[in-house]
Amino acid sequence: MSAPGGEFAGLAAVVTGGGSGIGLATARLLAERGAKVACLDLDPSGVEEPLLGLTADVTDQDSVDAAVAAAVERLGGLDVLVNNAGIGAQGTVETNSLDEWHRVLDVNVLGIVRLSRAALPHLRRSSNAAIVNTCSIAATAGLPQRALYSASKGAVQSLTLAMAADHVADGIRVNCVNPGTADTPWVGRLLDAADDPAAERAALEARQPMGRLVSAQEVAAAIAYLASPVAAATTGTALFVDGGMQGLRLRPRKD
Repeated sequence: MSAPGGEFAGLAAVVTGGGSGIGLATARLLAERGAKVACLDLDPSGVEEPLLGLTADVTDQDSVDAAVAAAVERLGGLDVLVNNAGIGAQGTVETNSLDEWHRVLDVNVLGIVRLSRAALPHLRRSSNAAIVNTCSIAATAGLPQRALYSASKGAVQSLTLAMAADHVADGIRVNCVNPGTADTPWVGRLLDAADDPAAERAALEARQPMGRLVSAQEVAAAIAYLASPVAAATTGTALFVDGGMQGLRLRPRKD
């Protein structure tokens, strides 16, 4: 389930939302660097060896508990949890139904709660324990038509900081990665549904100072860094992988 050598050699990791996109890219990178990796997903059919694919629903504590237990048994322990499972939403506070608010918060925020609860007893036994949550630039930037999604990711960033404080004495580091708009299956579906997909993609690319979408592999590299023993002094940190969107304020380009 892993490659020999690398900074993750001998470590076991669980990645939620590991069936596609950022989650799958992260799982593959961790495995390349020596980890034994289980991918938890509603549909793990896209997960191939050396990765272990397990079915899990992050909105169901029994499902989460069973999947984490199976992963720990198959991998021989647990050192790294990547809370990556999440869903998107478009709209304002008026246009998203209350049912959708409950659904997105249940996945994006309570999903992290459920996985972390299941994983913490095992992580406390590790000497290299780390949790990395997938957050978003939406946690700190006001984006149009993203009220619900932004609220959920703002909660993820605050939760990350609180968890880091709660579990530092346990030897468990907790950090998050904040991607800009990433070239993932969810964004692809949004583009496909737009009246002019090419124009919508161009607008999303222009919003990020580097002028392009972030790749799943670039986000995976940031997650792997925060999860790695080489980042042993890093906890309570949000690492932005956003093409400069968080910190840069560029002057308009001259034609």
